[in-house]
Amino acid sequence: MIFNTFKYITLCISFLLLGNARLIAQDKEAITFEVELSKSKLGINERLRVDFVMNKDGDNFMPPDFEGFRVLMGPSQSISSSWINGVRSYSKTYSYTLAPTARGKFTIKQATITIDGRVYKSLSKTVEVTAAVDKPNDQMSVSEIADDNLHLVAEVSKTSPYLNEAISVVYKLYVSPSINVSNFRPLDNPKYNNFWSQDMPFTRYDVQNGTYEGKAYRFVVLKRVVLYPQKTGKLTIEPLSLDVTLEVPTNKRDFFGGRIYTQTNKTVSAGKRIINVKTLPSENRPANFGGAVGKFDFSVTTSKTSLNASESLQAIITVKGKGNLKLFQLPEPSLPGALEVYDPEFNEEVRTTLSGMQGKVSDNYTIVPSFRGKYPIPGITFSYFDPDLEEYKSITSDEIMINVMEGPLNANNVPKSPTSVNKQTVVTSGDQFNFIKLNPNLFPVGTNYFFGSRRFYFWLFSPFLLIPIVVLFGKRREAIASDVAGNKIKKANKLARKYLSEAKKALGDKDKFYIALEKALHNYLKAKLKIETSEFSKDKIESLLTEKQIEETVIHGFIDLLKNCEMARYSPFSDVQMQQDYDKASETISGMDKKL
Repeated sequence: MIFNTFKYITLCISFLLLGNARLIAQDKEAITFEVELSKSKLGINERLRVDFVMNKDGDNFMPPDFEGFRVLMGPSQSISSSWINGVRSYSKTYSYTLAPTARGKFTIKQATITIDGRVYKSLSKTVEVTAAVDKPNDQMSVSEIADDNLHLVAEVSKTSPYLNEAISVVYKLYVSPSINVSNFRPLDNPKYNNFWSQDMPFTRYDVQNGTYEGKAYRFVVLKRVVLYPQKTGKLTIEPLSLDVTLEVPTNKRDFFGGRIYTQTNKTVSAGKRIINVKTLPSENRPANFGGAVGKFDFSVTTSKTSLNASESLQAIITVKGKGNLKLFQLPEPSLPGALEVYDPEFNEEVRTTLSGMQGKVSDNYTIVPSFRGKYPIPGITFSYFDPDLEEYKSITSDEIMINVMEGPLNANNVPKSPTSVNKQTVVTSGDQFNFIKLNPNLFPVGTNYFFGSRRFYFWLFSPFLLIPIVVLFGKRREAIASDVAGNKIKKANKLARKYLSEAKKALGDKDKFYIALEKALHNYLKAKLKIETSEFSKDKIESLLTEKQIEETVIHGFIDLLKNCEMARYSPFSDVQMQQDYDKASETISGMDKKL
């Protein structure tokens, strides 16, 4: 009997020592953080899967920049946890799907994560990207679908214009009805060297129906620009390139038989366009031709034809019509020397459409006669080239006679020769010629006394004016201090802004925004409920918040936000949805903090 008792005690002690040894071994288990690649060598048309695996949960995961690759999907998280013979096994993985952007050898750099207050880094790994392979992985079929159903086209109104003749370039993105475009961004905007250019902005993109190569397509106009070639010969219009996010159908179907779509990115380019610019013909070119190309009307007018000496008049030279109105000089008048002429004031009323510039330009000359007499303003000739008729046109204005009725005569009692022109560099204005002031409004110098001045009375009475301001300020501070509820609301709003600051910075970038939003929600719960990240589950969170007597609507709102963060990794979310989730998160944290 004594022997059996001793044997039983010995057996219990052995089990206890064995259990403690397992616990000690588990506590001392080394923490690992590794990177795993689906392959170390792939074709440029294949996809690479990168997994960052750890055997203990951590926070503040920071991926590398994936230089040489474009992120198609990720990060997606998966967690595995099990107990076998009293030993706990745990694994957490962050996964990315990448597409190479060029051939060569690239390095998947280190990622970092914080576990138990210490920072761990994964090892770097090298990946070789080769030429395209004949049988790429499944994503290649998606790329082929995108190639056949997405086209970026630059439509040029005229490929053989004359020098300084307007042409338009319209960039259209054609999309087949079988795929959807969720987003796009320009990668390389064209530079219009040797062209005068002007963009035609618009406020929104309108989707229209059309055809491309005989097939039905939808298209949207992305960019419109008007060009005036400034050089003859073959000129190149650089291509416009876009990075387009697409939703492409796969061969898989859902439970109800509907086609399952997958999201991918595609780079499209409009291609270079060559413009053959013709020189203007030299035959029958007028001697006074100044480079005007288009269809124009020309006129010369004066504000008056009769005046006295030393009075002024305005002579206006105007060209209006359709053409390169901003790209040529107006002709100058030839006036008698007895007329004093000031530099002209240039006026421009031009609007630009897809067909080119339209409107008018003018030079406004101020003229002042010095002597009495009659002075002719000779007719002025304006020449331009009409590209439709392919010939030069000339318009000559009528002669205008200026009659100066009163004033001194010149030495010969005749107007001076029109060959000499007297010009001065004077800035004109509407009130250039005024009458002499009879009341100069002068003040005596050195009589600025301080005593009895406005400054004296201001400094004298300013302390009395400050008394009611100080009283109102004190009452305001007391009212703020006594508003307990208002102060709590302000404190809660400040707390929400603190946790959601990173998410707000990432608005517009779906992946970064929802990662930052999920991290903010988790960090808020960790700070308020004192729980670890490994304990996070929707049921656990709902139970804890219910114990804290949080309103049911607020709890459901918090759980819905966590679900949106998970769904955002696999579903397209618009900027409007992101803004709504951000506002809802701010409101939910503020509401919960009042109770917690």
